[in-house]
Amino acid sequence: MTAGVLAPPRRTPVAWTPVANALAVMDAAKAIRLDVATGPGWLQAAKLTEPAGLDLLLQAAARRWKAAPHAAATLAWKSYSYWAGLPTVLSWAAARRVPLLTAETTYVQFHDEAPFLTVGTAPVPFAVLPTDRLAGTPGTIVVADEDELLATLRTTLLDRHLNPLLDAIRTEVNVGRRTLLGSVASGIAYGMIRASDALPGSTHDSLLCLLAALDLEDLVDICTTESGLSVQRKTCCLAFTLEQPKICSGCCIRP
Repeated sequence: MTAGVLAPPRRTPVAWTPVANALAVMDAAKAIRLDVATGPGWLQAAKLTEPAGLDLLLQAAARRWKAAPHAAATLAWKSYSYWAGLPTVLSWAAARRVPLLTAETTYVQFHDEAPFLTVGTAPVPFAVLPTDRLAGTPGTIVVADEDELLATLRTTLLDRHLNPLLDAIRTEVNVGRRTLLGSVASGIAYGMIRASDALPGSTHDSLLCLLAALDLEDLVDICTTESGLSVQRKTCCLAFTLEQPKICSGCCIRP
């Protein structure tokens, strides 16, 4: 999974500060442009479900990985779902805030060489808990409790962003829904584990809570090892089918 370096950085809105801090811990502070002003070169993610946008994604994937169409699409999805979902995942994990970041407010650029994509977010309101210090300030929507906050995250990230693109990809290539959702689950897990030094409380517990709220908990195992948390996938991203095969560290086909 790769993301591009965007420049130059500018002042991050206060609601995004915990995410910016987590990205810095991940050494990915330049990978995602938060609260970006959209302009030339950016493609609205909602366009990816339209014929022209979907073709742009699949053609970029074919050039990048030089793989069979279903494998290239699966790897493109793995990269996209990781980076496009990371701002929402980290915001909830770091501050229990959910940016209302949908396909309409996410922007992307694709590249023929590594990195495959860059991601930008448009200004959006945040769903927050009543106890959040930002509750009631402009740009916030106060929800009743943790359950409603998680439901908002699910609606925003899955229903209004990733699921429509997942369905569109599957109309063009023969790849299972479970395979693609496995990459969403592993992406969430890897993102939170890599940012764990910037997250409060138990990353393990928060991760299990979020995966359960998204009905993704059966797609990965989160294991505790001497070196920390690790991810064991139950589906494969198909990287082993590349001309130069790759088997990921947590792959289900690894001996």
